[in-house]
Amino acid sequence: MVRRAQRWNIVWVVPIIALLLGGWLLYRNFAAQGPVARVRFETADGIAAGRTEVRCRSVRVGLVKDVSLAEDLNSVLVYLELDSDSETLLRRGTRFWVVKPRLSPTEFSGVGTLITGAYIELDPGPPNAERHSFFEGLETPPASNRSVPGLRLTLTAESAGSLTIGAPIYHRGFEVGRIEGRQLDADGARVTYDAFIGADYSSLVTEYTRFWNTSGIDISAGADGFKLRTPSFQAMVTGGVSFGVTLGEPPGKPATDGMSFTIYRDEDAARNSAFNPTLKLLLLFDQTVRGLTEKAPVEFRGITIGRVVGISFDLTPGQNDPRVPVLIEIDPQLMRSEKALAEGGKGEDFLRAAVASGLRAALKTGSLITGALFVDLDYYPESPATELGKSGEFSTIPTVSSGFAQLEAKLSAILDKVQAMPLVETMNDIAAAAAEAKTTITEARGTLKEIEDTAAAARKTLEDPAFRGLPEDLRNAIAALDKSVASVGPDGAVQGDLLRTLDELRASLRAIQAMTTTIDEKPNSLLFGRESSGNPTPKAPRGGR
Repeated sequence: MVRRAQRWNIVWVVPIIALLLGGWLLYRNFAAQGPVARVRFETADGIAAGRTEVRCRSVRVGLVKDVSLAEDLNSVLVYLELDSDSETLLRRGTRFWVVKPRLSPTEFSGVGTLITGAYIELDPGPPNAERHSFFEGLETPPASNRSVPGLRLTLTAESAGSLTIGAPIYHRGFEVGRIEGRQLDADGARVTYDAFIGADYSSLVTEYTRFWNTSGIDISAGADGFKLRTPSFQAMVTGGVSFGVTLGEPPGKPATDGMSFTIYRDEDAARNSAFNPTLKLLLLFDQTVRGLTEKAPVEFRGITIGRVVGISFDLTPGQNDPRVPVLIEIDPQLMRSEKALAEGGKGEDFLRAAVASGLRAALKTGSLITGALFVDLDYYPESPATELGKSGEFSTIPTVSSGFAQLEAKLSAILDKVQAMPLVETMNDIAAAAAEAKTTITEARGTLKEIEDTAAAARKTLEDPAFRGLPEDLRNAIAALDKSVASVGPDGAVQGDLLRTLDELRASLRAIQAMTTTIDEKPNSLLFGRESSGNPTPKAPRGGR
């Protein structure tokens, strides 16, 4: 019996299910694949295919699919596969950089990657930008992401100096922004910087804002002496930029994204950039201009109204004039009040009247230390009357000698008077007086020597032990003398003895007198003695009757 073969067998269920499952998995795999971006880096340091993640705001959005050398062998191409729902992140302007440990004078970042490993950070481009798949990776992270609100500007400078990426931007010494990037222009003439100002401070930047470099220590010497400027320590290490509006200028309209500004060498250069000269004048000096340089200030009674723009004999071609030509540019409006400006009149007309009234130009010393000069305009009423002159295409203001030139003239006059003085005789007299003084000094030294010897002898005598006992001996002698004098006094024994001796002497004298009288009256009394009668007979005086 022949049986008809079965067309369906349950054994086929397993491969059919496996086939359907494989197709579904294959579809899911292709459906889950996101867009692929190609990014060029200088090196693949820290990047590994299949392991290095791609993150946006620290959220994983993809993975490195492959890494290969570029055809020029000077860079590497990194292929990034993003998740399917992250396709909108790939647009023109999107930036990529490797996040890894970085140590620089401005920051220490990427510490967490020491544990988790390096990853590639993605910063999306502008929302309305077109789709793009090839990018140039950044070797250093930008200072801020585009999502951070603020003002982004373009700054240009003649040289980079010490201004680096990440350098701070200051306003009145307060940090308000950062330098995000820098690059050298194609022609190599200028350096361009990408600057970011925080949203809270973006209103401080206007169309008349001036930017200047505050990097390092600035030491300058000019007509106003030495200047020393020291910024913050961070600015000295990484460089820095400051900005502000020049005094006297209106703030102007607020700046917008993409506006370009110039970075000036220093604050003085930034402020002088606002100067608007309208008139060039030629000054002819008949004195040396050593110490006068280009860009030296031109002042009117202490107010800066211009600057020196040239010093050369080429300014007066074909003229046999020994005077030194100095070209200046000034703003004559700064020499008049607002009322005078409102009345009108050209600047040259004003200068013509001023010169007739005694306006003159002179060279003045701005600093005795540096010897720098500046041009000073002022009125000299005693000057001879003259008019505004003309030399070639330039008007000329009369000049007067001043400063060291006047001092030199006065010194020359003084030297002439000194030269006319009898200096030889005076010097001879001074020499003779000096010789006499020398002799007097020698004698004085001898006298001083004798005084010193006498003082030494006196000192030796005073220090002698025998001399030290002399006061005690004197006191004893004086005491004995007092005692002796007391014995001679009215109550003393000596005086009593003397009185008794005097009494006895008086008695002896009376006895001698009596004896003398007796002998005189009776000479023989010496042989026979006196009469015994106690009543002698009176006798008449001799020669009487």
